[in-house]
Amino acid sequence: MIKRALLSTYKKEKVVDFAQTLQELGIEIISTGGTAKKLQENGIEVTPVEEITNFPEILNGRVKTLNPFIHGGILARKENKQDMETLENLKIEPIDLVYVNLYPFVEVANKRDVDMNELIEFIDIGGPTMIRSAAKNYKDVIVVVDESDLEQISTKLKTPEELDENYRLYLASKAFNLTAFYDSCISNYLNAQLTNKDDFQEFLTVPFEKSYEMRYGENPHQNAIFYKNTLTSGAMTSFEQLNGKELSFNNLRDADSAWKAVNEFEDTACCCLKHSSPCGIALGDSVIEAYQKAYSCDPVSIFGGIVAFNRKIDVETALELKKIFLEIIMAPEYDEEALDILKEKKNLRILKMNSKPIDTYEYVSVDGGILVQEVDKRVINEFEVVTETKVSEEIKEELLFAWKAVKHVKSNAIVVSKNKATTGIGAGQPNRIWAATQALERSKDKGGDVLASDAFFPFSDVVEKAAEYGIKAIIQPGGSIRDDESIQACNKYGIAMVFTGMRHFKHI
Repeated sequence: MIKRALLSTYKKEKVVDFAQTLQELGIEIISTGGTAKKLQENGIEVTPVEEITNFPEILNGRVKTLNPFIHGGILARKENKQDMETLENLKIEPIDLVYVNLYPFVEVANKRDVDMNELIEFIDIGGPTMIRSAAKNYKDVIVVVDESDLEQISTKLKTPEELDENYRLYLASKAFNLTAFYDSCISNYLNAQLTNKDDFQEFLTVPFEKSYEMRYGENPHQNAIFYKNTLTSGAMTSFEQLNGKELSFNNLRDADSAWKAVNEFEDTACCCLKHSSPCGIALGDSVIEAYQKAYSCDPVSIFGGIVAFNRKIDVETALELKKIFLEIIMAPEYDEEALDILKEKKNLRILKMNSKPIDTYEYVSVDGGILVQEVDKRVINEFEVVTETKVSEEIKEELLFAWKAVKHVKSNAIVVSKNKATTGIGAGQPNRIWAATQALERSKDKGGDVLASDAFFPFSDVVEKAAEYGIKAIIQPGGSIRDDESIQACNKYGIAMVFTGMRHFKHI
């Protein structure tokens, strides 16, 4: 039997309607500060919390409900004789329903140039404490933290038998989920403010919030949801979709990969991508040139793929893009006429990207756990020419382009390039010579000046294969116990080789 309810809300849009339902059912309403005032202004009879506690709100509202007359009433177990005798002796009455929503810490934290002293006041103390107390005693107390549950609870209050233990447990689970998320937001924000922050804290508490349900996951039989980080506004949460169907699980993951690839470059860049791996990356003096060079690397694989740019798409480029079937086009801006041209394909997803990649960490689930690592943001440690054949300035620039491109290709990864465009890509192979053979074979009709490898050569076989295709220079991390064999092979064929001192494995 629900006799007394405590309402304490920051957001008050729905509290009046809920309180009216409670009043109609003869349930006594206890409330705090602004909530009590709001209810009274709307004709709701309210018992102010200070009349229950016999103590005023203090410290400008910092302390309102942290009192035994409140928490004793919430935590007392009705089937526990000793608990009820304690309440009776202390003249504390049970509280049967608690509806609380919390101070908007996240919303304030996401404001630009927020004052830390102001933000601290939006760390709710009494609210989470009441929620946790009510959720702990869920068998005897209805705990409400989600406005979307109010209508259903209002209905169930009229037929109390529907407020069974399983439903109460559901509400308690949501309550603890909220407080865990809320504390996670505060912990992560405060850690980020430290001069020497703890990159890997003892406990992983990442504040992700459900953004939307997806049609399905990687395959149609897999359910999937997109969760967004509430303390940041990254590229995949801030874009605008200007046209096309709803984005799928695979669409978002591939779009993320393509966007990261083009943002590796300061010059005008294009990345054509399929199944999370580039099938063409190129730089150009114009957007159309960058696209044509990237497209020509692998015009077969790009069918049904993604094309990303780090510059505005113009009309000429839009006309070319329209010629093939694509799932997604991404760019920071679009000429108005270019956008109209692209929109003629009603299913084509057109994304206006409003943010560069900003994540500091990336997460990979394994059965029973999660792997966390820093995002691979660095590019090169050194540029050491280790062969007799030296590197011209032109070839150096080509090598650096290929090195940035191979960073975004799945390991084992090999990229062949010419004129700052990939001409062959070998990705995701279990050994390096297979990746090299694929990349070189795919480049043979277009030619290739340089070859980049994401990790060192365990043998000289890649050099031998590169020589067959006329490669002039190779860039790789170095560090193999057989480096000398690869260096000697390069010297034999007159190929320059550069060690970077840094590898770029990309397995996921």
